[in-house]
Amino acid sequence: MNALLTSGAVMLGSALLFVTIFRRLGLGATLGYIVGGAVVGPHVLGLIGDPQQIMSVSEIGIALLLFLVGLELRPSRLWRLRKDIFGLGLAQVVLCGLALALLIHLALGISAAASIALGLPLALSSTAQVLPMLRSSGELNTPYGEKAFSILLLQDLALIPLITIIAALSRAPDPNAPAGWVLAMYTVGAVIGLVIAGRFILNPLFRLIGRYGERELFVVAGLFAVIGASALMHSLHLSVALGAFVAGVMLAESPYRHELESDVDPFRSILLGLFFMSVGMLLDLGVIADRPLDVLALAVGVILVKAAIIYPLARGFGMPQGRGLSLALLLSQAGEFGFVLFAQALAAQLILPEAASLFGAVVTLSMVSTPFLMMLIGWLQKRRPAIAADLEGPEFSPETNAIVVGYGRFGQTVTQMLMAKGIPVTLIDLKAAQIELAGSFGTKVYYGDGTRLDLLRLAGAETAEAILFCHDDPDFGREQLESILQAFPHAVIMVRVFDRRHMLALDGLDIALLEREVFESSIAMGREALRRLRIAEREVGRVEREFRSRDSERLQMQSASGDLHAGADRRFDAENPLPDEQLTREPS
Repeated sequence: MNALLTSGAVMLGSALLFVTIFRRLGLGATLGYIVGGAVVGPHVLGLIGDPQQIMSVSEIGIALLLFLVGLELRPSRLWRLRKDIFGLGLAQVVLCGLALALLIHLALGISAAASIALGLPLALSSTAQVLPMLRSSGELNTPYGEKAFSILLLQDLALIPLITIIAALSRAPDPNAPAGWVLAMYTVGAVIGLVIAGRFILNPLFRLIGRYGERELFVVAGLFAVIGASALMHSLHLSVALGAFVAGVMLAESPYRHELESDVDPFRSILLGLFFMSVGMLLDLGVIADRPLDVLALAVGVILVKAAIIYPLARGFGMPQGRGLSLALLLSQAGEFGFVLFAQALAAQLILPEAASLFGAVVTLSMVSTPFLMMLIGWLQKRRPAIAADLEGPEFSPETNAIVVGYGRFGQTVTQMLMAKGIPVTLIDLKAAQIELAGSFGTKVYYGDGTRLDLLRLAGAETAEAILFCHDDPDFGREQLESILQAFPHAVIMVRVFDRRHMLALDGLDIALLEREVFESSIAMGREALRRLRIAEREVGRVEREFRSRDSERLQMQSASGDLHAGADRRFDAENPLPDEQLTREPS
């Protein structure tokens, strides 16, 4: 017990230190976990003795991750992705696996069987690394994120055939291991069984728990769904993550989906962090020290070969140039399934322990490179945004009455209201993911920085009647707006401002409307809250009118004085409520 507590304290302390440092440096949490694990692992400080056991436990984090992804994918949406899953995903695994096997065979001069046993696992990317990156950036549900997810899902499905191939090439076959066709039948049967269990057991179970309203029961039931599905798959020698994913898909249409997501996510975060720490602990620094050039050359070779194959595949499946390059680099690393398959190849006597250690280091180094590759993509897009994104600029747009800059949640509402009266609108946004998502709904959004004068001219601002800045940029400042007002004096200019300070910074300009982004929606919620708290409708209206009046007074006082604290006495608080209305009767 004491050893377990000590190991837990060491790992959490190391994670806290290195993740904080790497976050501060802008290198991401994943790299911090890996480096932290390497430092406390057996090859550096030796504070943790059995990283393999830690990895086997923390792999539940990958299962939880796939479960959460499954919760976001209704079966109908999954069916829509079938072309990308079985077309793009299958082509990636087969072509990358064969190309890497050939590269290893030619570079190291080892047998064809050993090259296949090493090359095929390297074709698989890191689900544990890529999916959190897509979720945190909000790109998982974009066309770009869906293609990345489709490839990762097929890779997970490919784990069973790859194990079968290694078993078939084995120099010491396991007589107790099931045949490949048996594993395939197990997979189909297990998936069907999980679908039936989800419909007739899990969904009714959550409806029953929902009646009691016990949050702890939701946590227990959510973990039971994940671990139960994973245990079933593991007992059949199948993919643990696939079982958790299917369980998530079966609950995607449940009314308790969001409750499950919020309950399970903290466990996912902790276990996934421990998984990356175990990857760092398993990194054999002795192998890297003995053969640094070999490890580096092989890791670079894996990245280049996979990127060179994934890029044309992505283009062939309809991705723009810049997004195709980003996808190629995002999936260019080797993944955690490599450790599983290398262990299988070692047991089958296809490779030596030294080779397993060498390629384990290659997998880890390629995973470490991913944050840097994503930083490179971001730098390229800033340097050459129009070329990198491969999206049409506003020079291709027809002349319209209005230009909307920023097509996020704010701009979408404004645009729909204009289009409701048949007013033609030119839409501009700087986020490639947002443009792709809008395109999937049939809406044409042009790429570019709509705050630049030259780009606004290309969009037809000299003839537009209104230019509406709906983007969420608190740095969109006075100088930029002054030049825009001077260049297009005929156009009505409206600006979505970030907050009160942003509004005051633009005070005095000849702008038709400055709208704080959450002002009206917060008033609407406050108004409804008063109603629900049984305040009379007449009094609710009076509170709103008085608040608007006082807020306007405060803005004028703050603008005149330049002091954000001016007019503080006009604010409502616990000691300064609005007095009840004094009703007086007209004299008769």
